[in-house]
Amino acid sequence: MTDHSGYALVKDAMVIVEDDRIAWAGPRETAPDNIGLSKGFYSDTETFDCGGRLITPGLIDCHTHLVYAGNRAGEFEQRLEGASYADIAKRGGGIMSTVSAVRKASVDSLVEQSAPRLARLISEGVTTVEIKSGYGLDSDNEIKMLKAARQLGDEYGVRVRTTFLGAHALPPEYANRPDDYIDHVINEMLPRAHDLGLVDAVDAFCENIAFTAAQVERVFEAAAKFSIPLKCHAEQLSDMGGAVMAARHRALSADHLEYLNPDDVPILAKAGTVAVLLPGAFYFLRETKLPPLDALRKFEVPIAVASDCNPGSSPLTSLLLTMNMACTLFRMTPAEALAGVTVNAARALGLADQIGTLQAGRIADLVIWNVDEPAELSMNIGLNPCAAVMTGGHWRSSSAARFTNDFLPVPGSGHP
Repeated sequence: MTDHSGYALVKDAMVIVEDDRIAWAGPRETAPDNIGLSKGFYSDTETFDCGGRLITPGLIDCHTHLVYAGNRAGEFEQRLEGASYADIAKRGGGIMSTVSAVRKASVDSLVEQSAPRLARLISEGVTTVEIKSGYGLDSDNEIKMLKAARQLGDEYGVRVRTTFLGAHALPPEYANRPDDYIDHVINEMLPRAHDLGLVDAVDAFCENIAFTAAQVERVFEAAAKFSIPLKCHAEQLSDMGGAVMAARHRALSADHLEYLNPDDVPILAKAGTVAVLLPGAFYFLRETKLPPLDALRKFEVPIAVASDCNPGSSPLTSLLLTMNMACTLFRMTPAEALAGVTVNAARALGLADQIGTLQAGRIADLVIWNVDEPAELSMNIGLNPCAAVMTGGHWRSSSAARFTNDFLPVPGSGHP
């Protein structure tokens, strides 16, 4: 059922989990006595009363550059003191400073430096994170980043989707030779990363400071030969036609979109391409051009929201704050923001049949929140109401103590 606010909110509900899947979800009064569980009746399983707390799907951060080395705090100061991006780049700053730091770092060092960022997201109920490469800009270092991302997922028990972003920027060794670099991306870098099983999707930065739509299309055509899903940074700083081109290739998502022409929105809708909005970068760069939200709504384009965690334009590690920014800066509703980090974020990763909703057959990723109303998740700033997290049918170890203290087992439920 859907309430007046647009939430698919069920009151006095029950979620039944078997192994790593949701076996049933819905109003408690209509829960079946036996739904074919291998262990028999649900009343014979471990049962907990959550005390009226809100339960949502696990949150999904579907666009991050979370793995990197070093930091660019000095550049933040320089910009506020009047330095331009070009000035900073001439001094060796900008994205190339991160590239330099990544190239010097080992896989273990990248994991160590990136772990606090991932832990921060996880603490707020994030169960799935997309992590891009793009700060190596050669085969060895792009692969190193993807390996670090996978290792983080294994160590922290979170689902990580790795995206190859070799076409992120032009490395210094290819200065003034962008087409030659694209050749290198599609002939050397992408095949190697794919052969190692490290590529869940391919992305590219289509922008006037990066690559043209024609150059990005070459990358997409190469990815298609491996049947790899596509994503695209598009229309962040100008209208380069990247989103339309991505939609032609049935990309999972087009991301940023501040400069997307509203007349092009029907093309995304027809292709089923998700619009991923990134309010952290909008805020940090003090952008003023808003994405065409009204057109996206009108043509029913699924809208996802993500942190865009990165060292230069969105050093943001809170998906809850990202939701607040989506509401305050883009005028999304709290219901849209919550859908943006659950069901629509799952679509942006090609995982809509596995995660993002609480329904039978989906993976049992869920979060229990200490809130009275769903809108609190988007309204509060600096408050983390996450009470407990289940990932793949298992409570996180960090949730276990809180779960034991905060939740009451139902008498006779078999709870030890």
